Amino acid sequence: MITLHHLNNSRSQRIIWLLEELGVDYEIRRYERNPATSLAPASLKAVHPLGKAPLITDGELTIAESGLIIEYLLKRYDQGRLLPADDSPEYWQYLYWLHYAEGTLMPLLVMTLILNKVREAPMPFFIRPLARAIADKISRSYSAPNLANNMAYIEQHLSRHSWFAGEQMSGADIQMIFPLEAALNRGIDEADFPHIAAFVKKVHAMPGYQTALHKGGPYDYA
Repeated sequence: MITLHHLNNSRSQRIIWLLEELGVDYEIRRYERNPATSLAPASLKAVHPLGKAPLITDGELTIAESGLIIEYLLKRYDQGRLLPADDSPEYWQYLYWLHYAEGTLMPLLVMTLILNKVREAPMPFFIRPLARAIADKISRSYSAPNLANNMAYIEQHLSRHSWFAGEQMSGADIQMIFPLEAALNRGIDEADFPHIAAFVKKVHAMPGYQTALHKGGPYDYA
């Protein structure tokens, strides 16, 4: 039996969606973020030393990292639907977007989130202008233009393809949904990226995704 260690409002929501699409038997063990810090509880460290979600256990295996979890589940349980043939061009697109999501896009989104928290954090009044000025400079010179460039890149790709690895859904779409949900949730204007917005809405309407939401519990990004 596969066990998903699921943290609320986290990347583990997309793994529930994947498990639903695969139609395999699984159970969910729930963990709640600390309301003050938004960090995962220490109890997750009993499963993996880093104490972060998602994590799955399958028999004697404990597997961390969304990309690796997706690769493992597809190679072991997929019936040819979500994993392109490894001699096809779609396979390399699948692998590219699987790594791009966390290797390129998510760091920019995390940086944007941190800079916003710096701007909003309580601090002595005489420090606030300096902290905000530093955050604004980093945003203007690096994070904002790079994020805009990446969003435009994704928009162009989705304008030419129904799914990230071509015309069939794949594990790449499972991986990419979280950063795109996060981007739209954090102020990216849907009107500027209609194909991204349409992709997210298409996923949200899928029966498997809706079932995953019901099983995963409240999820701010949907």
